[in-house]
Amino acid sequence: MSEPYEELIDGETFIRGPLNGPHETLCDRLDRWVARQLPANSAFKLLPRRATVTLRAGTCVCPDLALVRRDNSQLYLAVEVLQPGDHHPDTVLKKQIYSDCRAPRLWIVDSRYQNVEIYGTTPVGFRLESILTTQESLADAGLTGAAYPVADLFARS
Repeated sequence: MSEPYEELIDGETFIRGPLNGPHETLCDRLDRWVARQLPANSAFKLLPRRATVTLRAGTCVCPDLALVRRDNSQLYLAVEVLQPGDHHPDTVLKKQIYSDCRAPRLWIVDSRYQNVEIYGTTPVGFRLESILTTQESLADAGLTGAAYPVADLFARS
């Protein structure tokens, strides 16, 4: 299990975690895969897991995985891996904040249903682009290389 950590959402402090083993396994797998998809000259930088990202005054979040632009440190991709009993902050509060701040990409990984929700930004906020199941593969235009089979992400071993 990981240690608890704090997020500041519109001036309100939320204590998050500790995160369980299955949650951390999903984070490990995604982190390794995304790192392999970034070429040496990538426009993006992968931040350490749950690095603090300031999105606006009074709002500092710690996505499970974050890609930022190298030129201006703006968030490109946030990944939130859900844990049972702790869905509201990630699926309601933080999703709205990412949308308001025009983060281009959001992935919500849900082990209960073994799927990945992919959101992209439009002029009026986020749009659900797809819900990937274990029959599909994860990819992103900002990443190069092979797609990641969702079944492998959720594999038990």
